Formats: sequence, structure tokens, C-alpha cells
Amino acid sequence: MALPLPVGLTPPEVAFLCEMELVTVIPRQRLDSIDLLGGATPELRPPRRSDIPLWLALLLKKQRRANIVPPPWLHPDSLTEIIHHETKIDPEAFSPPPPPPVRAGGRGTTKRVDPETTDPAKEPILSPPFLPSCTADAPPSALPYHWLELSEILLAHAADDITAATEVRTLLRDLREVRAAKMRASTGQLESGVAGVMSLRGVGAMELAENRGFVLSVMDGVRKLGASAEASRREEEEAGGGAGEEESDEDMEL
Repeated sequence: MALPLPVGLTPPEVAFLCEMELVTVIPRQRLDSIDLLGGATPELRPPRRSDIPLWLALLLKKQRRANIVPPPWLHPDSLTEIIHHETKIDPEAFSPPPPPPVRAGGRGTTKRVDPETTDPAKEPILSPPFLPSCTADAPPSALPYHWLELSEILLAHAADDITAATEVRTLLRDLREVRAAKMRASTGQLESGVAGVMSLRGVGAMELAENRGFVLSVMDGVRKLGASAEASRREEEEAGGGAGEEESDEDMEL
């Protein structure tokens, strides 16, 4: 008999999906376009930069056929700024995610894509890994959805392409500890009952996978406490109603 599968994605599955993220590479050799399920990759022509999936970039890196350009947020200065925002500027919330993509208007203007007002049938709404949130064009002060697993993969397989890799490891460890403590503290928002809302804006995919069990256990505890309080309230109401009926019967006898 097979064991029941856990709810949601496991950390290995999240790391596997992260390999679909687009990263920027500097090729060392020419490589023709490859037809993939997600579309054809660009032709690689040294020294022109190109955006390709992470799994392909890791393969070319292993074969010494390309170098990976780390995203701007994986820089010591950017990580220091993000940690400062997490601890000093807004200690109760997570740092905001990258802004939505910008599309050109009909008159040469640009506009932000609003998922609430955009019609997916006319304008498809892109999401990771189809956003340039992990390429060289990513904003430097915003963590993307797959920031944790992507940084670990790059540090493991392309540490020579990252500026001050040792310092980056230390900053990532500090950032992870700060955000983990903030995730545990944010479950206090559920104390108001089942109707309590827990804000997860800016939380990454690996953080959700690692903390899903803890959050679900807290929610189960809140439900049990709410059910117990509701049962006690009903018992008190029934007891009060019974006492009121006895008093009314005595008045009628008098």
C-alpha cells in the first residue's frame, strides 16, 4: 500500500521547477537554437549575452561552454539592502516582490500589467519562470519567487561567476534566518480565528514548501480551539436556557 503524498510541493520538487527559470549566460562557443516545449532557445553567439533556462545554463557551465551572469539581487550590496529593509524599514512584512512586467502601449507608452484588470484571453499574464526576475535585467532590490533555490544552485555549480561568493553565502544565511523568524511570527495573525488572514506577499516558493507543515499545524490548532470555544458557548447557552425555563414554570405554579 502506497503512503499518502504530502500536501503541496516538496522542496526537491520546487528545486526541480526552479531549473526552468531564465538566467543570463555569456557563451564561449556558438550554439544553434534548440526547440523545447517552452519554445526555441536563442542562438548563442559569443560574447553576446542570452537568456536561457537554468538547466541548460548549468549543462553548458559544466561543459565549460558558457558562464552564468548572476542576477543583480544576488550581489552583496543588494542583499545588504534587502536585509536592511526586512529588519529596519518594515520588520513585520516581507520585502516586496519584483514589480509586474511592463508592456508597450499603442502610442509608444508603457504600462504595468495589472492581473486584476487584464483579460488573460487578450493579454496572457506571465508568471515565473517566464519573467526576467532571475536574469541580468532583474531589479536589484527585489527577491523573485525562486530566490532561495536559485541562489543555492548557483553557489553550488557556478560560484566562480558570483562576485564575493563567500560574503553572498553569509548574507543569504542571515536573510533566510530573518525571513524564517518572520514566517513563524506571522502565524500570530491567525489567532483571531479561522477568519484570520495571513499575508504571504513576497514569500518564495521554497519558503512556502519548507513552512507549509508548520503553518497547517497552526491552522489546525486554531480550528480546534475555535471548535472547543464554540462548543463551550453552546453548552452555556443551553444551561442558561434550561434555568430560565425552570424559573418560568415556578412562576406559573405560584
